[in-house]
Amino acid sequence: MKLYLDNCCFNRPFDDQNHYKIYLETEAKLFIQRKILEGYYDLVWSFILDYENSANPDIDIKNTINKWEKISKETILLSDDILHCSRRLNILGFGIKDSLHIACAIKANADYFLTVDRSIINKRNRISDITILNLLEFIDLEEDK
Repeated sequence: MKLYLDNCCFNRPFDDQNHYKIYLETEAKLFIQRKILEGYYDLVWSFILDYENSANPDIDIKNTINKWEKISKETILLSDDILHCSRRLNILGFGIKDSLHIACAIKANADYFLTVDRSIINKRNRISDITILNLLEFIDLEEDK
């Protein structure tokens, strides 16, 4: 199963864990992370993940997240297909970077696009190209199998 995690997911473990939902999402991310390392899921990486992570001012966090690129099974590079899909998503109300992330996941034929970004979650019913889930929703779905 191919998974695309957006930058918010990779940063979740570094957010304030005193908020219960953030803590639960962090635990879900760490669980998914372990499953990726065990080969249960395949991680998709992208140029936009590189771009966003390169802007992280915390070098330790940046380096920790960078390690996931090497673990990924596939990296999606910028292409005309990505730009075309991203423009379509942008017209539907997704932000520019969010549109690029989702377009990369679609290009990779990822089974799921995972995020903790409420703005993306609130708009997910606008597209049918890919299933967008919160980390906790993904865990629920997997446990129901």
